[in-house]
Amino acid sequence: MRTADLIERLSSEDIGSRPNATMLLLVPLAAGCLVSFVVMLAWLGLRPDLSRAIGTSAYWIKFAYTLALAAIFFWLTERLSRPGAATARPRSLLVIPLAIMALVAVTQLAAAPEAARAHLLMGASYNICPWRIAVLSLPILVGAGAAGAWVYAFHCDESAAPFVAIWYTLGIAAVGVAGGALGKWLLRW
Repeated sequence: MRTADLIERLSSEDIGSRPNATMLLLVPLAAGCLVSFVVMLAWLGLRPDLSRAIGTSAYWIKFAYTLALAAIFFWLTERLSRPGAATARPRSLLVIPLAIMALVAVTQLAAAPEAARAHLLMGASYNICPWRIAVLSLPILVGAGAAGAWVYAFHCDESAAPFVAIWYTLGIAAVGVAGGALGKWLLRW
């Protein structure tokens, strides 16, 4: 088939008969989140102090951060799945959760005694946090690592904003880089 014939055929198709791009991405994302959650439960388990932790603002800040990033990345992915769709708005909105988390992290660091700052930055699991997020994100690669970070938050007992801002974001970025590299080959058409 010649390129001109393909373009003519695609442009003449009834748009109403095409599957909704959002649903085509949302179903695998939901299934991937479920698989990731089951893997997290079997591999790491829920954090032992979960019932106490959910009463803290730090816990909910971590959840809001990861869910906000996941939602914006999903929107961006949905837009990128349609040739010619505008992506400026979702890309610009990414700055909001990143800036808010950075502001909260800087505020926490500034208010903490100097002796506590290293722990706020590194926590006790800095060397495994990004990797666990990356592993838990593999079933959700289509929806980016932020959803995997959200799943990991059910296990991770680190909730300091500086820790989340650094190590969660690195885990999310690692999955984004992997997805970008794999996407070149897996998403060819």
